[in-house]
Amino acid sequence: MSVLLFAEHSQGTVKKPVLQAATLANDLAAKMGTDVVAVAIGPGAENAASTLGEYGVSKVYTVSGIDAFNDQGYSAAVAQAAKTAGAKVVVLAQTYNGKAIAPRLSIKLDAALLSGVISLPDPANGFQVQKLANTGKGVETIESTRDSVVITVRSNAYKERRDPKPVENISLNFDRVPFRTQVLGEEHASSGISITEAEIVVSGGRGLKGPENWTVLLELADALKAGTACSKPVADMDWRPHHEHVGQTGIQIGPNLYIAMGISGAIQHLAGVNSSKNIVVINKDPEAPFFKIADYGIVGDLFEVVPKMTQRVKELKG
Repeated sequence: MSVLLFAEHSQGTVKKPVLQAATLANDLAAKMGTDVVAVAIGPGAENAASTLGEYGVSKVYTVSGIDAFNDQGYSAAVAQAAKTAGAKVVVLAQTYNGKAIAPRLSIKLDAALLSGVISLPDPANGFQVQKLANTGKGVETIESTRDSVVITVRSNAYKERRDPKPVENISLNFDRVPFRTQVLGEEHASSGISITEAEIVVSGGRGLKGPENWTVLLELADALKAGTACSKPVADMDWRPHHEHVGQTGIQIGPNLYIAMGISGAIQHLAGVNSSKNIVVINKDPEAPFFKIADYGIVGDLFEVVPKMTQRVKELKG
């Protein structure tokens, strides 16, 4: 009875949240006295195997014939891999794709769904796990009464760790059936760092006063080699693209460093960033709610503070 990992990748490049999920799966398999196998889908799946072997995966099932993400097709393929491997536990990173197929998987496998976990499950106690609650203000402990579970791992909640093992690459004979939806095309960002994988994220709000002032943020992000994000009002006003919106209704991230400038810190925004290891807030309003959870705060005009930060970063990088 193996632990199965959904190995999400981009043309063979395994995403960082998946490596974190692989480490959790490897630690869980050790507790259960079994091994970790993975399933990789689409173009480049074979190239992902060597990377996965570095993180404790002993076998990779590769699935061809699905060229673009489709939640129906992917969930069917992962379910078939789970049945082939005899896996009672399926682990996924809590990415957009992971969150899209996890509920379908739980139904197909008649398994409990434990989503957004931040701790190593205890298989001896109903796969007991911890997850954030009340928009990140609390931690709740939950457990399953089922023998089978589907687990999604919150990004940056579990540190990735190498544990090299020989890996076997096996092509899975996927019984493909017609899907009710078809992907007609995909558009990919041509540049920039993915904020779901970035170690540092620099984010801006309405305090920047308009899209024409975004250069001050971009220059700091470039100096730090950071991803860029924004608050919901900024995305709604089309100052920045919607894929940069972080918050309760946007993307949830957990970088090592999150720098927020000109963002008041409404609870909806905090729900998307409260997993960050360190939060720096720059705001001229000393009563801004963001200061209550910030690790470091600067009360001041961001148009004066941020350029000085950028210059100092450049000096330190020499």
